[in-house]
Amino acid sequence: MLKILAERIKQGKRTIAFPGGEPKLPDRFRGLPVIDVSRCSAGCSTCVEVCPTGALTMTGKKAVMDIGRCLFCTGCETACPNGAIKFSQDFRLAARNRNDLKFSGGGFRPAQALDKNIRRIFGKSLKLREISAGGCNACEADVNVLGTTVFDIGRFGIQFVASPRHADGILVTGPVTKNMRDAVMETYEATPQPRLVIAAGSCAISGGPYIGHKEVENGLDTLILVDLYVPGCPPHPLTILDGILRLLGKIK
Repeated sequence: MLKILAERIKQGKRTIAFPGGEPKLPDRFRGLPVIDVSRCSAGCSTCVEVCPTGALTMTGKKAVMDIGRCLFCTGCETACPNGAIKFSQDFRLAARNRNDLKFSGGGFRPAQALDKNIRRIFGKSLKLREISAGGCNACEADVNVLGTTVFDIGRFGIQFVASPRHADGILVTGPVTKNMRDAVMETYEATPQPRLVIAAGSCAISGGPYIGHKEVENGLDTLILVDLYVPGCPPHPLTILDGILRLLGKIK
């Protein structure tokens, strides 16, 4: 026991300083794409052709990316002959509106805060029920680590609970398979109003790599109104945490 305590003291504080400080991410992290439309060539559609989920389209000479569909595989970055697409280390990807996830070269609009009256209800204590709606467990794992010492989501008054009847909202991961559709809807309906809905990961937002398949929904918002979209495959824990804190007006 003494050795354990000594090691814990040696390690010191392990919780990251975010949002008070800028987190350090590994070099391999793939964040917000940067599109230099001046490098796009008329008639070139290489990036569109290699994208496995149709996240990229061409409007004239301009590449338009839907990061709600993006798997962050960097296939477009590798294939582009002019280097028009790069993936940055910006983890701030969450948005309130689905259309805000579609952009081309311009600045990305991160999630805006809820109405003041709603924030007054959820601002100091937010309980969420997580639903794995047919996911591969990658998004679920990154949601799970938010409760560890490193991220410590509880310090913001946010917790994940076992029952939707104890929750203020739901956080859904996975493509919402036909087998899970009823479970999602029943959990949603069991959550007291007013309630929040968060779609985490490209599968929950758009269907991800399964988009268009007859056994999945093409996005949670085809079933219910979504308050926050958190892109990624899977979304980094910081991306999820940043989005929720912006939704609650704790950071801008």
